Amino acid sequence: MFHKVNSVNVLPDYRLSVQFAQGITKVYDVKPLMQKYNAFKALENAELFSSVEVDVGGYGIIWNDDIDLSCDELFEKGETVKTPFDGLMAFSDATTLWGLNESTLRKAVAYGKLRNGIDVCKFGKQWIVSVDAMKREYGNPVN
Repeated sequence: MFHKVNSVNVLPDYRLSVQFAQGITKVYDVKPLMQKYNAFKALENAELFSSVEVDVGGYGIIWNDDIDLSCDELFEKGETVKTPFDGLMAFSDATTLWGLNESTLRKAVAYGKLRNGIDVCKFGKQWIVSVDAMKREYGNPVN
């Protein structure tokens, strides 16, 4: 399964907080890579380390043309942490994971299948849905 990275944030001690489209947050420790591989030693430079960003398409994270990590590496070897946002995802991510159209989810809200304020919530123009509600109504993700 493709574990799309939504965002990455730098933490102290060469660690990263990585948020995935599935509504899961993991902390990834980069120190072992810095000790094992010469390419990652460059990340001892704090300015370079803090320049990390999500790769186009969410397939991983990058620092420069030479240093990157795949989404699978981050997901499999990162430590899952609890946050207040666990289990929440954007409609766009839910439609990708479940193979649905966004209009299907909007109709589900309008017809009461997904309950506003309980299963879903709108922040500005963005709808957020709980993973539990998606599983309840549509089963497990297909993608």
